[in-house]
Amino acid sequence: MAADGSMVVPETGDSSGKVGSLRRFTRRRSTIAFLMTTPLLIVIGGLVAYPAMYAIYLSTLNRRMTQNIGLGNFEILLDTETFWMVIWQSCIFAVTAVLAKALIGFWLAHKLHDIPTKGQRKWRGMLLVPWVIPPALSTLGWWWMFDPSYSSINYLLNIFAVPSVPWLGEANWARVSVIMVNVWYGAPFFMIMYLAALKSVPEQLYEAAAIDGATGVQRLRYVTLPMMRNIISITVLFSLIVTFANYDIVRVLTNGGPRDLTHVFATYAFQVGILSGNVPRGAAVSLFMFPLLAIFAFFVLRGVTKRTKEEQ
Repeated sequence: MAADGSMVVPETGDSSGKVGSLRRFTRRRSTIAFLMTTPLLIVIGGLVAYPAMYAIYLSTLNRRMTQNIGLGNFEILLDTETFWMVIWQSCIFAVTAVLAKALIGFWLAHKLHDIPTKGQRKWRGMLLVPWVIPPALSTLGWWWMFDPSYSSINYLLNIFAVPSVPWLGEANWARVSVIMVNVWYGAPFFMIMYLAALKSVPEQLYEAAAIDGATGVQRLRYVTLPMMRNIISITVLFSLIVTFANYDIVRVLTNGGPRDLTHVFATYAFQVGILSGNVPRGAAVSLFMFPLLAIFAFFVLRGVTKRTKEEQ
């Protein structure tokens, strides 16, 4: 209302124009972003989503792939003693290997973190070599070292009057051999991830803990681990998924032997689906690990999300 009693209409032309241009700009940005991610979405759809859907479809067919039998392949697998042995072996292999890799990687990360920055580079490079070498190639070297006739490890043991070990000929030693190679290959990944997490921990926290008289174990428990727990959880989850789906090491080292006692899901799926010619049942074997990993991933990611919200 003006002084003379007339109505004053607010000028909204400029503001509405600015809002409209902002909306157009936002829409244009989102459209450009979508167009730029389209090639990646196509690759993911073609190499991940479509094979996964097709594998689910295959698992519902009979051996000749002429009839849909629903969950028949899964029922047959669960009635097979060998498959239960594969489940047990896969769980033992994955859990033991991941725990060993996490502990060794954590220890190596702390040792590297204590080295001056100038000297860390060469040690990081050398310790990352096992992870950089293709696993099939490095496993061939381990296979030679475990060979019963030309084992270099047994040769060294014999020098110290220790009897030769049947690394690949006896079930328990074969399991140990597979786990050893997987730990040797995967520990550097944990090391580099934990080293990056350690470098992100503020030094002021350690200084405050030292002033309060905290010991090394107390600093580890109350400062380091709480600051690293999210990266530890994500790293363990990623490694567990990769280890469960491991194929190269078991295939090259033992090929599932002796007596199918070192098979994991991936190698057993290959044996059933490709070597035995039962592709639908092989697809069922490969899909069986999905619910196990999905349950574990759900609880891990829920814990990470909960802790992140608490920190905010």
